[in-house]
Amino acid sequence: MSSITLRFLAEPSTVNFGGKVHGGTVMKWIDEAGYACATSWAKRYCVTAFIGSIRFHRPIMIGDLVEVEARLAYTGKTSMNISVEVRSGDMKGGVMEKTTECLIVFVSVDSHGRPLPVEAFVPATPGEMALADRAKSHLDASRAAGGTP
Repeated sequence: MSSITLRFLAEPSTVNFGGKVHGGTVMKWIDEAGYACATSWAKRYCVTAFIGSIRFHRPIMIGDLVEVEARLAYTGKTSMNISVEVRSGDMKGGVMEKTTECLIVFVSVDSHGRPLPVEAFVPATPGEMALADRAKSHLDASRAAGGTP
């Protein structure tokens, strides 16, 4: 499976001091959706190696319907680059808006934490190709800046 979408309601237990969903909670959701996507692709346990380019566009309100979509963008030898987009909206209005987006790198590992190879992802549509190019660009920029995803 190269993509997964989690859907749920933003609960009052996730509120921050401003009365909206806490950014750390959104980051947890992103990691969970990314993990589900990576593990489904690799068919084994995966660990988060890098989270980058996270951007919060707008807050999520308590009671909103939330969608967290994780899509495989690019694979390396043992890594999977997952693009995650979070959308939310009031169910009565029926309009979902992008709230957050980021890129996560997961690594497939064995029971001792050693990296294991993953099947190569071959983008088949223009949208998948564009997403793969975007992921590669983010990784190249991170490496050039001294980060090693």
